[in-house]
Amino acid sequence: MTKNYDSLFKPITISNLEIKNRIGMAPMAASGLINSDNAFDQRAVEYYVERAKGGTGLIITGGVEVENTIEQTHTGIFQNISTNPTAFKLTASEMVERVQAHGAKIFLQLTMGFGRSLFLDLVDSHPVAPSAVSHFSQPEITCRELKTEEVEFMIQKMIDAAVLAEDIGFDGVEVHAMHEGYLIDQFALSIFNNRTDKYGGNLKKRLRVATEIVEGIKKKLDRDYPVILRYGVKSCIKDLHQGGLPGEDYQEKGRTLAEGLEAAAILEEAGYDAFNADLGSYEALYWAHPPAYMDHGLYLPYVQKLKEVVDVPILTAGRLDDPELAARSVGESQIDMALIGRGLLADPDWPNKVRYQKLDKIRPCLACHDGCMGRLESGKKISCAVNPACGREVEYSIDPALKEKEIMIVGGGIAAMEAARVSALRGHKVKLYEKNDYLGGHLIEASVPEFKKDERKLIQWYKKELTELGVNINLKQEADQKLIAEVSPDEVIIAAGAKANIPSISGVEQENVITACRALMNEDQIGEKVVILGGGLVGVETGVWLAEKGKEITIVEMMDDLLDSVFVSHANSDMLKDLVDFHQIDVKTESSILKIDKNTVSVISKNFSRENIEADTVIIAAGYKENKELYQQVKNMDLKVNLIGDSKKVANIMYSIWDAYEVAKSI
Repeated sequence: MTKNYDSLFKPITISNLEIKNRIGMAPMAASGLINSDNAFDQRAVEYYVERAKGGTGLIITGGVEVENTIEQTHTGIFQNISTNPTAFKLTASEMVERVQAHGAKIFLQLTMGFGRSLFLDLVDSHPVAPSAVSHFSQPEITCRELKTEEVEFMIQKMIDAAVLAEDIGFDGVEVHAMHEGYLIDQFALSIFNNRTDKYGGNLKKRLRVATEIVEGIKKKLDRDYPVILRYGVKSCIKDLHQGGLPGEDYQEKGRTLAEGLEAAAILEEAGYDAFNADLGSYEALYWAHPPAYMDHGLYLPYVQKLKEVVDVPILTAGRLDDPELAARSVGESQIDMALIGRGLLADPDWPNKVRYQKLDKIRPCLACHDGCMGRLESGKKISCAVNPACGREVEYSIDPALKEKEIMIVGGGIAAMEAARVSALRGHKVKLYEKNDYLGGHLIEASVPEFKKDERKLIQWYKKELTELGVNINLKQEADQKLIAEVSPDEVIIAAGAKANIPSISGVEQENVITACRALMNEDQIGEKVVILGGGLVGVETGVWLAEKGKEITIVEMMDDLLDSVFVSHANSDMLKDLVDFHQIDVKTESSILKIDKNTVSVISKNFSRENIEADTVIIAAGYKENKELYQQVKNMDLKVNLIGDSKKVANIMYSIWDAYEVAKSI
C-alpha cells in the first residue's frame, strides 16, 4: 500500500465502535435473496460474506422492513424482520458471525416504509403517506394519510427491530431513510407533509418521526450502540414528478441545502451517531441512484458542507468506486468513510485490490443498473451486469474443469472475451479469433462518449485478464468453416455479435447517412444539423452526446415515447429524457422517415402528417440483428458448437456477459 491510498485504511470510530478501515458497502436492497419467512436466505449470507472477505470495513445491509400490516408489500422481495423474528434471527446471526470473522462490522438497515414512492405492483394495500398527496409513479392516485396511532405504531416497530438487531449481533443499525423521498423523508418535507398533529408543522415537528426513532432506540439500548441515518442533504425536486439536473437552474421544491444543514444539526442532537449522506428523491431518482451520465463523486460538494455543521462521521457513496477519488475525498476530510455500492457488486475484492496495489485488476462498474436496480424494478433477483456470480456466489463460482479441453472462440467482443476468460480460469486451452485488429467489438464505439468511459475500462480489464490467463488471441483472422475444421477444437463458442439494422428508406444509401457506430467513431463526418432515426438507448445516448457538442439534433422514433423499445432502469431513462429536454433535442415520436435527400429528411407521423427537416447528417440507430451466418454453416459439424451473446439474441452488455459465463462455466 502506498500513501496515495492509506487514508482509506485508517480505522474510524462510530459512537464507540471501531471499524478497521474507511471503506463501507453502501446499502442496496438485496431483492430476492430471501426465504419463505422473509428472512435473509443462504444466498444473502454468502453475498455479504463475500464482500467482507474482500476487505470491506463496514457492511450496511439493504433495507429490511419492520412491519407489513399498514404497508403490505408482496412477500419474496424485501426482507422483513417482523414476519417471523425467530426465523430472521436464525439466518441473520450466522451472517453476522461470518462477516465479523473477516474483521468487518455489519449494520442492519431498517426501513419504516416507502409511502408514496412504492411502486404499486409491489404492494397489496392502498399507498400511504404523511398526507393525502399524489402517488409518485401514478399521480392520479391519492395516497391515504396515515393516522397518528399508525405513525406511532410504525415508530415502535422500528425501535423493536433495532432491539432485535442488537440481540442478533449486528454492530449497529441504519435508519432508512430520511432520503430519496421514502416515508420518513416524506414526513420531513413540507411538500408532502401538511399534517396538523404532532408530526406536522415546522421543521422540528416534521423531523419528529426521525428523532423519536433514534431516541426510542437509545432509550432501549446502550446509548453507545451505533444508530446512523440514511440522509438526503438535498432533494433535487424541480416540481412534483420532476427532478432537477446537475447544473440546471431551478427552484428546489423539496429540501434545500440550507434546510438540509439545519435539519442535520437537529438530528445529531437527537442522537444519530453518523450520517450516510447523499442527494435525491424519487422525483430525481438519478441523483439517488446515479447512472453513467452522472459524475463520479457527485455528492462530495454537498456532503462536505454537511461535514462542516455536524461533529459525527459522514459516510457517503455516489460513484466513489474510483480508488484515487475515494482516497482523496477521505484524505482531504471531505467525508469520513467512502461507501462503495455497485462497485462492490462488480468486484467484491475492491478494497483488497486497492490495498495491495492491484488497481488494474478491479473489474469496473458501468453504472448501467441492468443487474442491480433494474432487476429489482422488474421483479428479479439482484445481481450485477459484469459479475454474474453476484448474489449467487456459491452456485455460480468458477470451478476447475474435470477434463481439459481445447476451446475455440469466434469473436472479440464482450461475450467472446468473457467466454475466453472463464474457460481459461477453469483450465481449458483457449484460442480466440477476431477479424478486426482489436478487441472490444461494438463496445469500442459505445464507449466513445465521456459518460461511457467506464466501458473503456472494462475493455482494458478484459485485455489484461486474457493476457495473464494465457489466452491465445488471433487478431485480423476471420474464422470460417475451414479454419474451424483445421483447428479441430473440442468445442466452439461463436460470439460473432450483431450487425446494424438498415431500414429500407429511399436515400438511405447516400454519403450523409451513417450508422450510429460509424458516427461514434468518426465525429468529423457529422454535420451541424443531425437527424437520428431511432429513439432507443443507442439513438438517445448518441443524440445527447452530440447535443453536448453543440449539434442541432432531431430524433425520429416510431414508438409513442423514447426508450420504449427496450427496458432501461428508471434512473437511467429518467435522466436521459431530462437531458433530451435540457439540451432542447427535438423529438418526433410515433413517426417514421419516408425519404432522405441531400439536405432534407421527410418525416411522416402516424396521423400521416408530413414534415421536412433540414439535416446534413442522418444517423441510423434502428437496432441490430443477430449475426448467425457462421453458426448456420457449422452447427452440424462433428463437434459441440455454442452460440452466445448478440449472435444468439441482441440484448445488452449484461446478457452478453451472462450468456458467456453460463456456457463457459459448464464446459
